[in-house]
Amino acid sequence: MQQRGWDELDILLISGDAYVDHPAFGTPLVARLLEGAGYRVGILAQPDWKNQAAFRTMGRPRLFAAISAGAMDSLVNHYTAAKKIRRDDAYTPGSRAGKRPNRAVIAYTAAVKGAFKGLPTVIGGIEASLRRLAHYDYWDDRVRRSVLIDSKADLLLYGMAETALLELVARLDAGEDFSEIRDIRGTAVISNEILAGWVPLPSFEEVSADPQAYNLAFKLTCEQQNPYSAKGLSQKHAQRQVLVNPPGLPLSEEQLDRVYALPFTRLPHPDYQEKIPAYEQIKFSVTSHRGCFGGCAFCAITHHQGKTIQSRSEASILNEVDRLTEHPEFRGTLSDVGGPTANMYGLRCGNPAAEKVCRRGSCLYPTLCKNLQTDERPAVRLLGKIRERQRVNHVFVASGVRYDLLPFQPQYFDDLLKHHVGGLLKVAPESTVDRVTDVMRKPGAKIFTDFLDKFRQRSAQLGLRQAIVPYLISGHPGCTLADMVEVALYLKLHRLRVEQVQDFTPTPGSLATCIYHTGTDPFSGAPIHVPLSTKEKRLQKALLLYHKPESKQDVLEALRLCGRGDAQQQLFSETRDQKAAGVKRTETSKTRRASRK
Repeated sequence: MQQRGWDELDILLISGDAYVDHPAFGTPLVARLLEGAGYRVGILAQPDWKNQAAFRTMGRPRLFAAISAGAMDSLVNHYTAAKKIRRDDAYTPGSRAGKRPNRAVIAYTAAVKGAFKGLPTVIGGIEASLRRLAHYDYWDDRVRRSVLIDSKADLLLYGMAETALLELVARLDAGEDFSEIRDIRGTAVISNEILAGWVPLPSFEEVSADPQAYNLAFKLTCEQQNPYSAKGLSQKHAQRQVLVNPPGLPLSEEQLDRVYALPFTRLPHPDYQEKIPAYEQIKFSVTSHRGCFGGCAFCAITHHQGKTIQSRSEASILNEVDRLTEHPEFRGTLSDVGGPTANMYGLRCGNPAAEKVCRRGSCLYPTLCKNLQTDERPAVRLLGKIRERQRVNHVFVASGVRYDLLPFQPQYFDDLLKHHVGGLLKVAPESTVDRVTDVMRKPGAKIFTDFLDKFRQRSAQLGLRQAIVPYLISGHPGCTLADMVEVALYLKLHRLRVEQVQDFTPTPGSLATCIYHTGTDPFSGAPIHVPLSTKEKRLQKALLLYHKPESKQDVLEALRLCGRGDAQQQLFSETRDQKAAGVKRTETSKTRRASRK
């Protein structure tokens, strides 16, 4: 501040993440955005929330303090699905845990209010965004109030929020009183009145007492996700109303290009002496687009980034690639080019009139929407031009792909296998039992099997040793122990091994979390099995890891409970290929030991 001649900040940004000046980190991104608009901005990264003096380091800001828990919900960051404390934090130097508080948005807001009496506070980021209404909280195992109420903040920004933040700052700078700003898209405020034309949701008191009222509130919220036609939502909390304005409009290509052209150093703050794992992972990655129209039940991207794919221009991405090649640590490899789903780059609705009123949660489930344009040419051309860059030796796609889109993208599929798979391709069938994938809003087993066969066949034709890494979820609503036995048998039959399993974690905002809490589908009203006991969750996970010796006793117990003793021999007998692989591994080990001697 002294070097810049600043006697005060306009906006103070507070984040639960370490400070990495990279566009993949939300707080530095909005800081650069505000700086580019001419405002004086400071970032407090992981301040000590128990010490108010830590929040006064850069003085009282002129306009407001903006608060985010960071790139992850703080409770997801702190606890496993079994509610055990994690020992590391990828967004902290040295991966040390404990540098941010539980419910960071609430704790940081309280600290700011204590440090600066009367200063307006704005909350945002993933934690605030997905908790903007009354929501089921897995860690408390109850419905909690809107985080706007619990934090006592003055305004909540949800979604990606660049346009909402710029409008807010411009109106404040023009002299408008903070209390009068209540109509910005992508924001939520507290009011004492109900607004005409807004959609009333069941109150906090109703949804916390009645699962069916919770289902109705979720359904009504989903109906107002389309930014082009959505109405505002209101939800009563005691005598006050939480008013949620319609979502912000998707950014245009030109707007998105401007964001990623901002002068990021793409480096951690120089004070840090230890590596930040999250930064190391994305250091040489490029974000090509935002949004996802997959609509998976367990994912809340649609509620945060939106369903509309917002793609950067080819020129913008190539310029960023060129800048990355000048990074002092760049050695010729781009670790990823993609977004939430890599092969959605450049895709859009082909019927603008229908898009304006569409209420589908997914363009892919239960069938491909007739209006979806699946043109692969922009992505194929982009990856081809990146490969031609003089200082780029390897370009990988690590974001994951929707394999149910690949039949409509044959050239992208072929180029992916030829040039962009680093030996392993990550895909997410999540389950291979159709009644479970229906609950998940994912494609069924046949589509995955067809993809798997084509992947292996084409890899063999190309002379490449490549494999699939399938991501699977245990304990997801709709999945019984008997279903998971079928998944284990599928994995054995198709020679797939899962090294890591994602235990289902009910996070705010997702359809699966709603089902977990209420036990029914909020759209059809059908009852759905929810694995709740610790034992069932453990056995489901063990079945996915049936090939590991430590899982065998749990697998046998699961088979006994399901009356599937017939499956024991299938799961634990080695195939001819596996025996050959075992012999090869043994011979290799002997050779290595001999070489060392």
